[in-house]
Amino acid sequence: MIYKTRGTCSTTITVDLAPDHTIKSVSFTGGCNGNLQGISHLVQGMKAEDVIERTAGIRCGFRPTSCPDQLSIALKQALAAM
Repeated sequence: MIYKTRGTCSTTITVDLAPDHTIKSVSFTGGCNGNLQGISHLVQGMKAEDVIERTAGIRCGFRPTSCPDQLSIALKQALAAM
């Protein structure tokens, strides 16, 4: 699933979930490359619900959202599409 982000430097998030909601892979386009690679590797193998709980609501500076927050939204949409 490809999610178009809103309000962040990254422009899209690609998410691949297993049927049991385990995150197989996450990749970001744009944004802070090193940080986003780190997030992608850290969440791999985790349950989507756990990542949503940990990342929802995180802000980037004065912005109302962040790449981790946008990841939580992307994961919610991916779960809803299953």
